[in-house]
Amino acid sequence: MAGGEPQARRSDLGVRTLSAIAMVAVAGAALWLGGYLWVVFVALVAALVLFEWRRLVRGFAPTWPVRLWWNLAGVFYIGFAAATLLALREVPGGFAYVLAIVVAVIATDIGAYFAGRGIGGPKIAPRISPSKTWAGLAGGIVLAALMLAALAELTAPGAVALRALATFASAGALAAVVAQTGDFFESWMKRKAGVKDSSNLIPGHGGVFDRVDGLLSVSFAAGVLYLVVGATA
Repeated sequence: MAGGEPQARRSDLGVRTLSAIAMVAVAGAALWLGGYLWVVFVALVAALVLFEWRRLVRGFAPTWPVRLWWNLAGVFYIGFAAATLLALREVPGGFAYVLAIVVAVIATDIGAYFAGRGIGGPKIAPRISPSKTWAGLAGGIVLAALMLAALAELTAPGAVALRALATFASAGALAAVVAQTGDFFESWMKRKAGVKDSSNLIPGHGGVFDRVDGLLSVSFAAGVLYLVVGATA
């Protein structure tokens, strides 16, 4: 039995890795090609997340009026985030904007994972998400800031001034905080519903909501910012 657990973990890691590669490949191809493929991809992901959202709500909402309120909130939250990703992809330079959002969220997850595992320390909210630490949050913020600064330099080599790099880095850090907030929100919903994952649709990863919780919150925030900037421009 002692030797079986590491072997099981290695097997699970292999499944998780293959699933992650497949998800990145499909999402990356849809984002790169744009057009109807991007619309269909975003719509499919949004529909799956809404399905899992309703499943979680059924687990903790005691009455149908409460369930109705939560489901309407889910339609607005998920729909607005999806609409933001679709709208941003169509503006000039839209590929880079959406890519920056995705890169910031992925960098947050990676930075938080390795900093949390390597440093540990005090938990942020152990009753909601026992594995999340302040060190992990700091790691996510740092890596997201570095990745967005690097992305800015790669997309416009030599043309990005130091002040612009600082702006991109700050945007990455802010995106990391928002992404972690989305992660905590989904963890809270799962705790209330008494489940570990939002579903078992993705081998080794749980549900679609589990994988895009941070992306949803960052996309939602980006959509609000886009509307505010457009209204004041």
